[in-house]
Amino acid sequence: MSLITLLFVALAMSTDAFAAAIAKGAKMYHPTLLTAAKTGLLFGCIEACTPLLGWLIGRAAVNWMEAWDHWIAFGLLAALGVHMIIQGFQPPDDEEDSQTSLWALLITATATSIDAMAVGVGLAFVQVNILIAAAAIGLATFTMVTIGVLLGRAIGAVAGKKSEILGGLILIAVGTHILLEHLRDHG
Repeated sequence: MSLITLLFVALAMSTDAFAAAIAKGAKMYHPTLLTAAKTGLLFGCIEACTPLLGWLIGRAAVNWMEAWDHWIAFGLLAALGVHMIIQGFQPPDDEEDSQTSLWALLITATATSIDAMAVGVGLAFVQVNILIAAAAIGLATFTMVTIGVLLGRAIGAVAGKKSEILGGLILIAVGTHILLEHLRDHG
């Protein structure tokens, strides 16, 4: 996997966390840079760990699935992309959850990182250094969440939903690229 492709995956993985951060920021009363950075660090660490777990699961199955690995990677990324696009078209969550407690943030960070675990499974089937991939995903998420919390007050949850759509389109493009690259090399 090329560096550019890896950067696009990292960006795509951070978009749902970015959308959640905008929503959280919109509910906070004047979030500070320190609060935003702490939130970003929590999301980034969790988002960096989940693809590692997914990769371990995928590596356990890689020997049995080598003939189908490119299709599995494509299917997982495309399905996640479609899911993110659908979520992006859903109306913003208007629950009155103004909680920014550690537990509320932890639950949100974990929920937004599930897709990164599935991407980790897909990455087990392609040539990639999973530690670099996980670090890139974690760093992108840290950055996007920190920015999202700070922007949340100004732009609200609607822009966050649009970023989820963009992330879904990016994942579909990356999955298609993996599939076409494999078919070209082995076709």
